[in-house]
Amino acid sequence: MDVTGNSFSYIVGPIIAFAGLGLLVVLLRWTFKRGGSLIAAPAQQGDPQQYGLLIPVAQPGTYIEGEMLRRSLEDAGVKATLTQTLDGPRIMVWPKDEARARGLIQGQR
Repeated sequence: MDVTGNSFSYIVGPIIAFAGLGLLVVLLRWTFKRGGSLIAAPAQQGDPQQYGLLIPVAQPGTYIEGEMLRRSLEDAGVKATLTQTLDGPRIMVWPKDEARARGLIQGQR
């Protein structure tokens, strides 16, 4: 009778079970961890100077007026964004487009 085959299974069996359980714990912790949502967080309002390189070029009265102005700038080839700041809606552009955007805005008024 060969005894070594049976004694080996007493050691390997629990090791495989604990390894599988450990792998399951790691996968479940990774799956259900907090803080990594696929849904975007709502945008937070800030001062007009808190938007990095973007420069505010217009202060529309309402968000709708701002969206219309932003679209007209986009149609003219100027990359623009409309953001809601603590001081109200602002049209923001990159520094290289500032002069052109201000000229287009002045031409519309």
